[in-house]
Amino acid sequence: MSNETKAPSQIVGILLGVVVLVVVAIYLLAKLATSGFDVNAEVMTKEAVAARLKPAGESVASDAPPGMKTGEQVFKAICITCHGAGLAGSPKFGDAGAWGPRVAKGWDMLVDHALHGFNAMPAKGGAADLTDDEVKRAVAYMGNAGGGKFTEPPVGGAEAGAALDPAVVGKKIYESVCVACHGSGAAGAPKFGDKAAWAPRLQPGLDEVLKIATKGLNAMPPKGGFTGSDAEFKAAVEYLTNAAK
Repeated sequence: MSNETKAPSQIVGILLGVVVLVVVAIYLLAKLATSGFDVNAEVMTKEAVAARLKPAGESVASDAPPGMKTGEQVFKAICITCHGAGLAGSPKFGDAGAWGPRVAKGWDMLVDHALHGFNAMPAKGGAADLTDDEVKRAVAYMGNAGGGKFTEPPVGGAEAGAALDPAVVGKKIYESVCVACHGSGAAGAPKFGDKAAWAPRLQPGLDEVLKIATKGLNAMPPKGGFTGSDAEFKAAVEYLTNAAK
């Protein structure tokens, strides 16, 4: 019987061995399940990670009508994939040292490379549906963040003084930005279509309403937090005011 009975020390050793094997197995399974994620977390910026984690259908660029995306919108939807972390030799967003030599070569060369591709970057960053002006806006946005002084091509033909259609452009901006407060009247905002609430605000005229909305008032930040052009924002204000007349 004594030969068949294991000493307490032997039992403890066996139990410890089993525990170690279980821990190692769990660790290996966890590494297998999360393989590929560690690299992204190390090489991608916070902005790039946030962009990748956005639910489907919430792309920043999708908030604008075709051809009317700002440089920031194009960057956050497309360019950030490489320029957010400086992948594949691309100059990292905001890195003046990396952008300096490129900015020095001039606007025309930067635009040519962006439109037609350069080194590892495909034409238009791989987004063939972007218009040339949308790509140029992205170039200006990124170049300026790196020390350049470029001017983004105006959105919606504003350079020619053309008015944007409030029923189209204004509605789109309202539905993507302004509805957050004006849809329900939150934070004291006049509710969309509420003539009684809008009446005293409309008395001074559209120009005054636009001026106040541009600067911000009370809980509303400048432009209601909208980052697009002044022409687009004006279309949104007109859409809101027209619904209250």
